[in-house]
Amino acid sequence: MKPKWIAALVFALAVCAVLVLLSQWQFSRSLQRDVAPPSVTEKVQPLLETIEPGKPMLGDTEGQLVTASGHFDATKQVLVPSRLQDGKVGYWVVTAFVVDGAVPPAGVAATREVVIPVARGWAPTPDNPPAAPVGTVKIDGRLLNSEGPELKKDLPAGQVDAVSSAELTNIWSVTTYSAFVISYSETLDGHAVGASTQAGALVPITVTATDQNSKVNWLNIFYSIEWAVFAGFAVFLWWRLVADDYRRDQDELFDIDNDDEVDD
Repeated sequence: MKPKWIAALVFALAVCAVLVLLSQWQFSRSLQRDVAPPSVTEKVQPLLETIEPGKPMLGDTEGQLVTASGHFDATKQVLVPSRLQDGKVGYWVVTAFVVDGAVPPAGVAATREVVIPVARGWAPTPDNPPAAPVGTVKIDGRLLNSEGPELKKDLPAGQVDAVSSAELTNIWSVTTYSAFVISYSETLDGHAVGASTQAGALVPITVTATDQNSKVNWLNIFYSIEWAVFAGFAVFLWWRLVADDYRRDQDELFDIDNDDEVDD
């Protein structure tokens, strides 16, 4: 009941209240939706206004429908195995698309081309996929975040395990966006020229807007628990200090009693 420990308790409870509020805030953040709703992602936006070369993709642009003009570089093409389409396993055909008007990030020569990987379609086998259209092409498609590279040995030449911008930058020796596009349509002078219109056509890849709205951010959950533990520790620390002070007082009283007994 010492005044200093009563004041310390009030302070500890105040700190505890602040930490509990921080815990609640972190918990609410763990359930917050970072992905734009379909009403936004389903409206086609210019690629140049959606993401910048060299910048990471944010959650509010994941799954956005985009459009861009440029040309395919047929010398920069890879196949991505183990891709499902209508219940069948096959290959994505991914070709570098040089984006007109794209500005290289700082530190990169301004004359250097900037490409974005475009998954032009799905093929059941890796044999002779249709060539990319030649000329200035307009593409429409869905923008997705770059996949993480996976180390798989013994892949045939010309195949990669994932659509990873970091990996393709090294393979193609170009500057790439940190994202890729699933092509829905490719037009040249108003005419469809996509792989699905050619002989040995590719199958259009079926994807929908990325739905992360139901996902829980476990990092924020961890922070929420951490703040709650700190709040409990604040009260525990007060109790420990009071207990130590009480024991010291008892020890002093015990020593005084012993002195009295010796004198008697």
